[in-house]
Amino acid sequence: MFLSLFIICLTVAVLLAQVNKMTAKPIAEAKAMKLQNAISEVVPTFDNDPVAEAYKMPVAIGDSLLVYPAKKGEEVVGYALNSSSNNGFGGEIQIMIGFDMEDRIINYAVLQHAETPGLGSKMTDWFKNQGKPSQSVIGRDLSQGTLAVSKDGGTVDAITASTITSRAFLEAVNKAYLAYSGSKEDAHSGMTEKKVAESVNDKSGDIKKEENSHE
Repeated sequence: MFLSLFIICLTVAVLLAQVNKMTAKPIAEAKAMKLQNAISEVVPTFDNDPVAEAYKMPVAIGDSLLVYPAKKGEEVVGYALNSSSNNGFGGEIQIMIGFDMEDRIINYAVLQHAETPGLGSKMTDWFKNQGKPSQSVIGRDLSQGTLAVSKDGGTVDAITASTITSRAFLEAVNKAYLAYSGSKEDAHSGMTEKKVAESVNDKSGDIKKEENSHE
């Protein structure tokens, strides 16, 4: 009996290893394609490889975001940033968001979430409905101030019955803007990595103060 169980377990283990080996490449390719599509969706037309040129930009002490620069020729035309918040109703919310070179949001794509279907899950389209300017974040200039839901004194209408999700989404947007600001300053002024980090941390502190004032 012991020998039979051993042979069965060994056979199953070998089969699982083979299946994992066979599916690893397609899964990796699917993830890469999803990433490329998300970047293309949120920034202007580009002719470089943003993934190959991606780098990390600090947003707070011990925290950083991946930044994907979109270029046309040698000119940067926008930045796509992979941002997230752990404060969603169902846990982590991960987004890809794009900014032009004038601090404005171009578009966003929700990459991952576990929000309630029909409620928090509406964020995939809710904040890009330009027919309702009070809830859309598209075209917003974040140099004029970070975003917050109207219930917290901000200018963005939260998803109906999903204020927690809305706050988490905007937290991810604001965090992305910090990294975007650091990237733009670095590109335009040749700031050192240390100075960029210090500048970003200062802005991060300002956002936290602003958020605390809403609570």
